[in-house]
Amino acid sequence: MFPKKGASEEEVLAELEEKTSEDLTFDSGRILGSMCTHPHPFAAEVVRRYIDRNLGDPGLHVGSQWVEREVIAMLSSLLGLERGYGNIVSGGTEANILAVRAFRNLADVENPELILPRSAHFSFLKASEMLKVRLVWADLREDYSVDVKDVEAKITDNTIGIVGIAGTTGLGVVDDIPALSDLALDYGLPLHVDAAFGGFVIPFAKALGYDIPDFDFRLRGVKSITIDPHKMGMVPIPAGGIIFREKRFLEAISVPAPYLAGGKVWQATITGTRPGAQALAVWAMIKHLGFEGYAEIVKRAMELSRWFAGELKRIPGVHLIREPVLNIVSFGAKNLEEVEEELKKRGWGVSAHRGYIRIVMMPHVRREHLEAFLMDLREAVRA
Repeated sequence: MFPKKGASEEEVLAELEEKTSEDLTFDSGRILGSMCTHPHPFAAEVVRRYIDRNLGDPGLHVGSQWVEREVIAMLSSLLGLERGYGNIVSGGTEANILAVRAFRNLADVENPELILPRSAHFSFLKASEMLKVRLVWADLREDYSVDVKDVEAKITDNTIGIVGIAGTTGLGVVDDIPALSDLALDYGLPLHVDAAFGGFVIPFAKALGYDIPDFDFRLRGVKSITIDPHKMGMVPIPAGGIIFREKRFLEAISVPAPYLAGGKVWQATITGTRPGAQALAVWAMIKHLGFEGYAEIVKRAMELSRWFAGELKRIPGVHLIREPVLNIVSFGAKNLEEVEEELKKRGWGVSAHRGYIRIVMMPHVRREHLEAFLMDLREAVRA
């Protein structure tokens, strides 16, 4: 019920503390299955300082708009593109929906179809329902990457585009994006790469010497990429990103917003009002850490994932689903649901809904957290 009289700040905060007492927190080290993390303190300070900025009305916040453009330029550069077009958006879901919308609008097909791997994120289901685009699922190979031959077999006159994943949600697998790019070029189709997770991992991991396929705009068939700074970029939630190779994709989804302070403004995002603070935080984090800073964070996460995978192999009754590609390790066990239930009783934030348990080596996860988890896992499996 809406309160008649207001309470003091102290009373409200005390009630909030009580109501959120059951929440797991990132700094506790108990959240092991999430692709989000505790935001970097500097990024949190930037958001606090500029929390009133609205990129949905750039005429009021001209400087913030220019900062967002610089962010898109820096992300484009990271992804191998001299000049890109896009926005900082609410997350990977919105970014993926925008890519599908652009492909659909430019294709002008009566019964549009999108080909994507069975490992694709559930956001494409939302895109399908909202945009009336039929999803055509391509099979996976034994290594859980998409079967490119099956993708080609499913191309028809109704196909508006192809999707590849650079860091699948469950296993962190990177599809054969070079082969998908060649296929897209051969058939004159745009290729969208969902690198919501991998976008802030792969460029740095490759620089560190890890053998990971190319995935970005260096491949000519790639027309758009989703990248989420609120994952390994350590920016406060929400902060996703969509980058297009060509301006025409952005123009295909832009609508006029004539009543704003900036005059004749065009918006391509799903949300109208959108937080400028998040875009400023992305800019600040990239400026603060630079390539070398992010590479150091990825180095630690990749090394931790390899060590953890090795430890899992030593536990009887536990098996890796596959060797880790990025900083994600997924494993199975007999009576997995019972194991999951026991781990949750012990306070661990994990999920076995896919048929395995996924551990993501985010910046908040440390070796001592994993050692404690492994101890509980051994006991849960024995039980």
